[in-house]
Amino acid sequence: MKILHLCLSCFYIDDAGYQENHLVRQHVDGGHDVLVIASTETFDGKGGLRYTEPRTYIGSDGAKIIRVPYVSWLPQKIARKLRIHPGIYKLIQDFRPEAMMFHGCAGNEIVTVARYAASHPNVLLYADSHEDFNNSARNFVSKNILHRLFYRNRMQTALPHIRKVLCINLESMEFMSELYGVSRDRLEFFPLGGNVLAPSEISDRRLKTRAQYGLSDDAFVFLQSGKMSKRKKLADSLEAFAQMEGSHLRFWITGLLVDEIKEDLLSKIETDPRINFLGWKSSEQLNDLLCAADVYLQPGTQSVTMQNALCCGCPVIIADVPGHQPYVKAGATLVNDRKTLLNAMRDALTWDSIDKRSIALRFARKTLDYKNLAMRLLKA
Repeated sequence: MKILHLCLSCFYIDDAGYQENHLVRQHVDGGHDVLVIASTETFDGKGGLRYTEPRTYIGSDGAKIIRVPYVSWLPQKIARKLRIHPGIYKLIQDFRPEAMMFHGCAGNEIVTVARYAASHPNVLLYADSHEDFNNSARNFVSKNILHRLFYRNRMQTALPHIRKVLCINLESMEFMSELYGVSRDRLEFFPLGGNVLAPSEISDRRLKTRAQYGLSDDAFVFLQSGKMSKRKKLADSLEAFAQMEGSHLRFWITGLLVDEIKEDLLSKIETDPRINFLGWKSSEQLNDLLCAADVYLQPGTQSVTMQNALCCGCPVIIADVPGHQPYVKAGATLVNDRKTLLNAMRDALTWDSIDKRSIALRFARKTLDYKNLAMRLLKA
């Protein structure tokens, strides 16, 4: 099957573990002919975005990638905000896809893709939404000019030719309904997922990684990962951990420390020898750490690492927000302030008695496996 992924309203990053990478990789592994048409927006490795040159190449996920420029008839700052690219229809025509996935609903080219679907009614077209009020439309211009006027208009024009709008969480559904006017029956829950590991592989990775870091058999490890802005609430996690006694306790941090709070976080890290800042890790290295850890913490804003944790059989403590409600079935503990966070971390020390690891893994296998999520895009 010829499958087209369009990453023109979001970044596409080689060698990453984002939803786009997983879905593309699954389709390639399934023997399909896969093309990715992407903007030049990518990751700089330091917690920010950069723009690469337009080019065509075979990406690390195994698919052909065409990176397209923004239109030249607008100032680049505006073209990047409106996400307008030249020549997209011709690229689609040349590839002749049977299924298309448009990643991110906030952009101009969703109309171009819908126009192709309108003239080829047997082609499956899905769009996904990662937008919600936590990460988008956070100031007056963004909310009322970009989203409520421009992006909404583009979405409403394209909507008759889109099979479903696939939302990564319940908050995205609310966003698409309120700001873009998409009726609820056109929205479908399509969670961020992961590659679900077999119990034997988890056990092997756990033993190897814990030995690598010199952990004793009774060591209990909390792990928090991501680009540590203030909204990730790493400071809250560290303050709660500081109130927990036990030389067998460990706190691992991976990712990046944002400059505005870096100094404060480093001072908290340096005062407790049980805390280790491990820096940025590849997706495979992070999975090793998740297998080795006993609890994954996410008391602040959402991150795909939470779903990866469940796929590695690692129980989670996460923020009590609407988008996290489905994960109660995974055994997740929801917290909403420093007190409940501390109580949850203390309770976690007894989780072995109720086998939270197995609960997390069963949920992941049923709901989060990217093999199943990738297949959804190939069905009407």
